[in-house]
Amino acid sequence: MPLDKFQIAQRIAQELKNGFYVNLGIGIPTLVANYIPKKINIVLQSENGLLGMGPFPNEENVDADLINAGKQTITTLKGSALFSSAESFEMIRGGHINMTVLGAMEVAENGDIANWKIPGKMVKGMGGAMDLVASSNNIIVAMMHTNKKGMSKLLKKCTLPITGRNCVKKIVTNLAVLEIVSNGFLLKEKASDISIDEVINATEGNLIIPDQVKNIEL
Repeated sequence: MPLDKFQIAQRIAQELKNGFYVNLGIGIPTLVANYIPKKINIVLQSENGLLGMGPFPNEENVDADLINAGKQTITTLKGSALFSSAESFEMIRGGHINMTVLGAMEVAENGDIANWKIPGKMVKGMGGAMDLVASSNNIIVAMMHTNKKGMSKLLKKCTLPITGRNCVKKIVTNLAVLEIVSNGFLLKEKASDISIDEVINATEGNLIIPDQVKNIEL
């Protein structure tokens, strides 16, 4: 079976390292906050002005005034700090974020990402994505491998407006974990019940298959 969105977030949580400052984008990336390993200490940053974001609240501790950049209600941890979005973007543009997790509509084999606009459809704004991709050296994308029509979202070249160029380092989809290398998508891991042929058929861009591909372990 392919991974669901919660399992994608759980796999991405394995990339977190002690002491990291991490920004989680809208969509699947926000779920990573629920799977932070207990043995490590990280700080989640939200571009609307928060350091020290906790997991999503249950019904008993929802505070409508505490939201992330995607306007979802959140919790704060002991020592959390609230500040203006201007200061938050200073932190992002200053290169102080160790890892950024973003959703995407398309990723190209050279690391380009398109995640902010579909022509002809209304968008409320680009959010912080363009600042994040321009300022972070460690960008992981959380996404489904194909769109609702079954067409690949891992392409030779993006067809949608570009958010950032040559910036994505790793992608975790419902089918596989892939790294961007000089000549395409390097297949590192696959969902346990998914065959390599299924990953090949779902990937338009150049897919590099090593001699051994591990199964994703959660």
